[in-house]
Amino acid sequence: MRPHYKLDAWKNAMDLVDEIYKITDNFPGEEKFGLTSQMRRSAISVPSNVAEGAARTSQAEFAHHINIAKGSLSELETQLIISKRQNYIEDISDLVELIAKVSSQLSGLYHHVKSKN
Repeated sequence: MRPHYKLDAWKNAMDLVDEIYKITDNFPGEEKFGLTSQMRRSAISVPSNVAEGAARTSQAEFAHHINIAKGSLSELETQLIISKRQNYIEDISDLVELIAKVSSQLSGLYHHVKSKN
């Protein structure tokens, strides 16, 4: 199995984490333990699960962790939309684009891993 840090999905998910940290720095203080924390946890979960899955010994375990990463990505997208609706963020289009890119890469990685079974 390739090291996780060589995977494009992992690299772009790490970029997404950086962007989420930047935008949540500007959220209201009352969201520190709410939306800010939840968005950061969701974002962190994506590359973390790719890394954990890549370290597992079976393709099935890797595929399972990719699915968890995709779930966290969907959570993050929902939280981003909530943030926009609450007027914490004006424009989410670049982040939605990056989420779509990572999602597509995770799907490709999932199909690649499943084809090795």
